[in-house]
Amino acid sequence: MQYVSTRGQSPAQSFSQILLGGLAPDGGLYLPVEYPKISGAELDVWRKLSYADLAFEVLKKFATDIPEADLRELTRKTYTADVYRNVRQGEDAAQITPLCTLEDKDGRKLVLQALSNGPTLAFKDMAMQLLGNLFEYALAKQNAELNIFGATSGDTGSAAEYAMRGKKGIRVFMLSPHKKMSAFQTAQMFSLQDPNIFNIAVEGVFDDCQDMVKAVSNDLEFKARQKIGTVNSINWARVVAQVVYYVRGYLSATASNDQKVSFTVPSGNFGNICAGHIARMMGIPIDTLVAATNENDVLDEFFRTGVYRVRKASETYHTTSPSMDISKASNFERFVYDLLGRDAERVRALFKRVDSHGGFDLSGKPGSDGDEFAKVGAYGFVSGKSVHADRVATIRDVHAQYGVTVDTHTADGIKVARDYAKPGIPMIVLETALPAKFNETIREALGRDAERPAGFENIESLPQRYEVMGTDVEKMKAFIARHTGL
Repeated sequence: MQYVSTRGQSPAQSFSQILLGGLAPDGGLYLPVEYPKISGAELDVWRKLSYADLAFEVLKKFATDIPEADLRELTRKTYTADVYRNVRQGEDAAQITPLCTLEDKDGRKLVLQALSNGPTLAFKDMAMQLLGNLFEYALAKQNAELNIFGATSGDTGSAAEYAMRGKKGIRVFMLSPHKKMSAFQTAQMFSLQDPNIFNIAVEGVFDDCQDMVKAVSNDLEFKARQKIGTVNSINWARVVAQVVYYVRGYLSATASNDQKVSFTVPSGNFGNICAGHIARMMGIPIDTLVAATNENDVLDEFFRTGVYRVRKASETYHTTSPSMDISKASNFERFVYDLLGRDAERVRALFKRVDSHGGFDLSGKPGSDGDEFAKVGAYGFVSGKSVHADRVATIRDVHAQYGVTVDTHTADGIKVARDYAKPGIPMIVLETALPAKFNETIREALGRDAERPAGFENIESLPQRYEVMGTDVEKMKAFIARHTGL
């Protein structure tokens, strides 16, 4: 299996060659030359597998240059009930991503897929724990080291740091927007005292952090000298690890391969739902992929109008579902590459404008950049938007009706999912975090604190270690170099 850049000016490489990196040298994102297919016969066999062995079966289609015995050992090391132990009452930790039916009215079935049972209580753990083990495996093979440079709007950072803490040969430099995460998210990251973890609070919004990561990644000489890699969802291995839970969700919600399902995904950076797109392209019978946004609705605007309009930092709202406070979706380029028939030249031209905080128009109207918006439906995509009042009302309603407490992002997903649920097709909503991470809004909605898994009771009171910096890329490079000694 070979991988090519969405911008078409980088050589094809293997899975192991792109594993430790992020952007391709030409600034694009990696995708396989073609998507491997999943047969009905394979699905029949996969229904009986553990999550770890299902992950092996999916990943071996993409990581063809890793010996199968090694890959199986890595997935079995990663996906255990001990690692994914933070389950709700009544859930089975051994299932890793158990399903919970919320509604079954008029033939419309709404199902919650629990993805937040890992060590940081967020869905990012599903891929990040595997990535940590893959990185350690690859570095040991090469007798090398890696300096991870990433950005987070809340959950990616803590998931990366918990996956990489103490890993031999790995340092983590994680940017986050200063004072724009929940108190729990902030404490979860900044309370880590491991010497290989460096937290940098950036005076700006998430998109400023993301732009700095891209700027450093595009300085190829610095990237090579400092051995820079990334764990953001621009890293292909993270996206492909997320494909697994779409396959598991489908298999768990159906009894036969002639049954379709839909997925609603709280969406900010497009990495999570991009994995659903890939699962669909591989042959998983997905009817609809619903992108649920918050007030930062750049993706909802595109899937309604065909216009992709990047917002400025001053136009990016600070909301109560902060992990989606994103106005430039890094992974969207992967879908647009497929939408444009894998025309890398056109993708390169459009996203060079996006990189400059511009945008493009595929609506087909006079003066637009193309008419491909008409094809979006063929890929199963629709979208919707949820605002603060919606998520508070949804948290209250779901708790009152079903005795289940959901976090703010998952509430956005449920609100939008209800608009698209169809009779006879289960609608799976991906749970993105446990409610304890966003206690301020849970208290507003329910008048009480969210329950916390053991070990997180007083996390906000722990000592915190972090640096506050501006958006100067050169100063950021100097900080990295000073702490790597390279």
